[in-house]
Amino acid sequence: MGILDGKVAVVTGAGHGVGRGHALDLAGAGACVVVNDLGGSARGEGADRGPAGEVAEVIRDRGGEAVANFDDVSDFEGAARLVRQAVDTFGGLHVLVNNAGILRDRMIFNMGEDDWDAVVKVHLRGHYAPTRHACEYWRSHAKEIDGPVGASVICTSSLVGLVGNVGQTNYAAAKGGIAMFTIALALEMERYGVRANCVAPSGTTRLITMTQGVEDAPLEPDEYTEWNPRDPGNVAPLVTWLASDLSSHVTGQVFLSMGASITHFRPWTPNVTVTVPGGDRKWRPEEIGVALDTLAFGSRHPGLQGGAEFGGRGFLP
Repeated sequence: MGILDGKVAVVTGAGHGVGRGHALDLAGAGACVVVNDLGGSARGEGADRGPAGEVAEVIRDRGGEAVANFDDVSDFEGAARLVRQAVDTFGGLHVLVNNAGILRDRMIFNMGEDDWDAVVKVHLRGHYAPTRHACEYWRSHAKEIDGPVGASVICTSSLVGLVGNVGQTNYAAAKGGIAMFTIALALEMERYGVRANCVAPSGTTRLITMTQGVEDAPLEPDEYTEWNPRDPGNVAPLVTWLASDLSSHVTGQVFLSMGASITHFRPWTPNVTVTVPGGDRKWRPEEIGVALDTLAFGSRHPGLQGGAEFGGRGFLP
């Protein structure tokens, strides 16, 4: 018996790397899987039905149930077809793993409109469109059964989306947006019994391997004879757990998966609040610097005397 027996999962961008690892592990845990991949390059160019078809075939060869889907998930109607295929083929939908993504790295002063638009479209719209159609299905189903549907959405951010990186303003903006998309989605869909969580893989993802000219790891072995901290399949157990009822209490959370470690993030957690004396007037610009240098940044402004007297109260003396 697997922890996902009886569940139907859709995984986008599942033809390579991290997404492929998700599809294989979800199937290994008992889920019926719709393996989605347009089959484009790491830059989002072209299309190839081979990768999704190959992963689906491997799952079936291992005794699982899987079908391939080749739709562009950033296309609204394509995303609708993807969700319909899961329901029509396997009789329902319980898990949506949004994973599809591309890279077009440029320094901001060299980044063209196409570089920005393509990355934002695939990542953000590629999360929105499948999720929108899946949530429509789940909302309707919740009304039919007059209760929670017990579904799970797993979104994919990145370490870049959580802490930033040089040359990736487009990617960082999209991936950071996905983290907050997840939190808002969790709030919206809680009443229907739909959980939403976000994972940020860190390792040899398909985007990294393709830009470096390194091939995907072989499909066949589920287990490696040597521990490889950059194996793109390392994040799959976290996704499988989030897809299962074992994590039925977890929603609106963001996790970084790096090698053997999982880090729980608290996005945009308030740090320090400073209030103008009396709280009944506008700040003077020079006061703001003194207050924030001392309380938020842990440093002293050159003209500041006795910074310790603030004592964390959040008020100017």
